[in-house]
Amino acid sequence: MNIPIRRVVTAVMVIVLALLVNATYVQVFKADKLRADPRNQRVLLDEYSRQRGQITAGNDVIAQSIPTDDRLKYLRTYPNPWAPAFAPVTGFYSFQYASSGLEQAEDAILNGNDDRLFGQRFADMFSGRDPRGGNVITTINAHAQQVAYEQMMSGCNGGCRGAVVAIAPSTGAILAMVSTPSYDPNLLASHDSTVRQDAWAAWNPTDTTGFQPMLNRALNETYPPGSTFKVITAAAALEQGVDPNVRLTADNSIVLPQTQTSLTNYGNQTCPDSSGGTVTLHQALEYSCNTAFVDLSTSKLQNPIETVKSQANAFGVDTKLPDTPLPVSESTMGPVPDLAALGQSSIGQRDVRFTPIQNAMIAATIANGGVRMQPYLVDKLQGPDLKTLNTTRPNSLNEPISAQTAATLTAMMVDSERNTTGSGGPVSIASKTGTAEHSDTQGADETPFAWYIAFGPSANAQVAVAVIVENGDGGLQATGGSSAAPIGRAVINALVGER
Repeated sequence: MNIPIRRVVTAVMVIVLALLVNATYVQVFKADKLRADPRNQRVLLDEYSRQRGQITAGNDVIAQSIPTDDRLKYLRTYPNPWAPAFAPVTGFYSFQYASSGLEQAEDAILNGNDDRLFGQRFADMFSGRDPRGGNVITTINAHAQQVAYEQMMSGCNGGCRGAVVAIAPSTGAILAMVSTPSYDPNLLASHDSTVRQDAWAAWNPTDTTGFQPMLNRALNETYPPGSTFKVITAAAALEQGVDPNVRLTADNSIVLPQTQTSLTNYGNQTCPDSSGGTVTLHQALEYSCNTAFVDLSTSKLQNPIETVKSQANAFGVDTKLPDTPLPVSESTMGPVPDLAALGQSSIGQRDVRFTPIQNAMIAATIANGGVRMQPYLVDKLQGPDLKTLNTTRPNSLNEPISAQTAATLTAMMVDSERNTTGSGGPVSIASKTGTAEHSDTQGADETPFAWYIAFGPSANAQVAVAVIVENGDGGLQATGGSSAAPIGRAVINALVGER
């Protein structure tokens, strides 16, 4: 073989080798990325050619696929009228806009590509059966979810903006998760591109102030927690050995350390049931006295800033919460540079920001004797043949407080509930309300955020809830007791005795 031919052969071999290497790289190393690319319509068409698995809440189907006569052989549907109620859980599955919620988090199971379904796919191939996806069984109690959504939509002069989260304290199972305003995922799942595009444009306007129906407020929005943070401040004191009968100021106002700035009680009132100008820590939480908690955090604790921040951290603040499997935004204390900042932060103001699920976990931890459980939304995964592939096992994260501290806080929260508007229902409840300012402008007219965290029954609790209402009835006079508490109690009553 002469030299020119040898060079041509060598060049051809190099090119063939390069092609083989590139093909291997594309098919093996880039396969997952290319498959997940939303522009890859071949993958989408393949997925729409098979029946996607169901998402259920107990015996109720909240997402399913039905056959059609068009090129997309199956249509994803979310049974009405409750589709918007379950949208924060299911999310949506759309040919044009990909997916969200459990539709995204559990996509591999639902579309049948999960490795655990290999045997089923193999059997379907040889039997000639059309491939199918597996099922996702959620922890959601459908009745409680519907009650929470109805309560949010029937209040606040046309519907409340906010969220409700209910958790089983002993396991961490999420029993209800509502975010309002919500949306109908059926429109995004439509096979009509005009319907999809119109819905997307309506729900994703340029100005999203106060709207954002596709935002999961329960997991991904953060709010100043207001007086609900006082349970953390009280826990920090009790864990440090402060007696619940310690005397604290009952004055209507208090000057923050090393400043000329005064902080007042709600309505500029002296704390009720005071004696000699003071109240106990128990009374301070019972009546939600701001000045008493500033006094507690700034003058009654050893190493006060670190003590309160460490206690908040133990409850999960400023730490990344594992996915539920939906991602959860981080709650934070914000910077606390001095005692003046601590005084404001200790009542849930300044830069403190919580997600609703974080506040629900705090209530659940107290209800569970001080043990913080990992919240989870998926009870089990099933194959198309209904064989269980995986069951979620409850997992404890840590113990932020002792059982004794939890019992003391429970007693305080029981008395707090007794002094909250509308208390006295069929279930014994322990609770704490919050009314949080949130404007950056001092003295600005704004409807405060209304909070309610609670658990019931107060002994051997079956459910813990957190409710946040952004636009409560009463405008500037809206409070946690008037706006959020009725919603939380309705959800507790819907769940207690049903599980």
